[in-house]
Amino acid sequence: MKAKIAEKFKTLFGTDGEFFTSAGRINLIGEHTDYNGGYVFPGAVDKGIMAEIRLNGTDKVCVFALDLDEYVEFGLNEEDAPAQSWARYVFGVCREIIKRGGKISGFNTVFAGDVPLGAGMSSSAALESTFAFALNYLFNLGIDKFELARIGQSTEHNYCGVKCGIMDQFASVFGKAGSLIRLDCKTMEYKYYPFHPKGYRLVLLDSVVKHELASSAYNKRRESCENAAAAIRKNHPEVEFLRDAKKEWLDEVKSVISAEDYMRAEYVIEEVQRVLDVCDALERDDYETVGQKMYETHHGMSKLYEVSCEELDFLNDVARECGVAGSRVMGGGFGGCTINLVKDELYEPFIAKATASFTEKFGHAPKVYDVVISDGARKLE
Repeated sequence: MKAKIAEKFKTLFGTDGEFFTSAGRINLIGEHTDYNGGYVFPGAVDKGIMAEIRLNGTDKVCVFALDLDEYVEFGLNEEDAPAQSWARYVFGVCREIIKRGGKISGFNTVFAGDVPLGAGMSSSAALESTFAFALNYLFNLGIDKFELARIGQSTEHNYCGVKCGIMDQFASVFGKAGSLIRLDCKTMEYKYYPFHPKGYRLVLLDSVVKHELASSAYNKRRESCENAAAAIRKNHPEVEFLRDAKKEWLDEVKSVISAEDYMRAEYVIEEVQRVLDVCDALERDDYETVGQKMYETHHGMSKLYEVSCEELDFLNDVARECGVAGSRVMGGGFGGCTINLVKDELYEPFIAKATASFTEKFGHAPKVYDVVISDGARKLE
C-alpha cells in the first residue's frame, strides 16, 4: 500500500511527503454504550488508513483517494466544503482544528486504506485520526491525544451527519499492540488490559451487508436513550446518562415512556454492566465468561436494541452450534460483522461451516478477517 501511495503522490505532485497511519478498530464488548456515558472495550487493529502528506505553501488542500481513484481540491473556509462525502472527513478535520485555534495551511495528500468498508471497523475514524495526527505533527500544534480523538468525533457530528460517541476515534488514536482499552466515556478515564488469549483467537465474519450509520435508525436509538434518561432523572437527579441508572429506576418510569424507549434503555443498562464483567473475567483469564457475555450482548442488540439483521443472527446461531466461546454483532449494527472468540481447535471447522451454510442461505460467502490488536495513530518512518 505504501509503495502505491508513494508512486501516485510522485506522479501527482512531483515530490515526496511524510507518511502517517491510523487504525480501524474492533470492540470486544460495550456497543451503543459510548453515547450513553458508559464503558467501551475497543482495540486498534492491523488494518487502517495510510496517507502521504506534504505542505504545499498555499491555502488549498489537494487530496487524492487512491482506493476511489478520485481527486478533490478545497479551501480551508467553511464555505469551501467539498461535495464528495469522503472528502468531507478530511475537510472536517481541518475545520475542527482551525475552530480550536490551530493555524494550518494547504497540503497535498494521497491516502488509501485496507479497513474493510461497511464492516463496522470504523474506517472513517481511522481516516479522521490519520489526518488529525498528521496535521498536529506537521504544523507543530501541540494538541493532546484526547483532543485529536474529539476532533474526529466533531468531524462526524458537524460535517458527516453522524452523532457518534467517542469510542472509534479514541481507539484509533490510543490503540496499543497487544492491549484492549476500557474507556469510561463519561469521565474519559481509561485502562489498558493485556489481551493475549492463549488457546483462543478473535475472528470477524463480515456479512457483506452494508449499513449506513448516518441513517435515521442510529440517531433514533440515541433519542430513545435520552428520553429514558430524562424520565429517570425526574426521580433521580444524579442520572446524567443512562450509564448512571439502575434497572429498578428504569422500571419506575416504565409507564411514562414508550415500550420502545424502555427496551433500548434496558439493553444499555445491562450492556454497561457486561463490560465491567468482561474486564473482571479477563483479569482471571476466564475466556469462557467473556464469550458468554458476548452472546448476551448479541441477544440484547438483536431483540432489545434491534440493530441486528437476519444475516448477523444467522452467523451468531452458527457460532453457537459450533461451540464457539463467544459471538455477537459488532459495531453500530444493520449489517457488518460478527466478532467471534474461538478456541483454536474449533477455528477451522467453524469457518468452514459458517462459510458453507451462509453461502447456501444468502447466495454469497461471508468474508473472514483474523484480528491482530495493533498500534493506533502514528508517523511512519
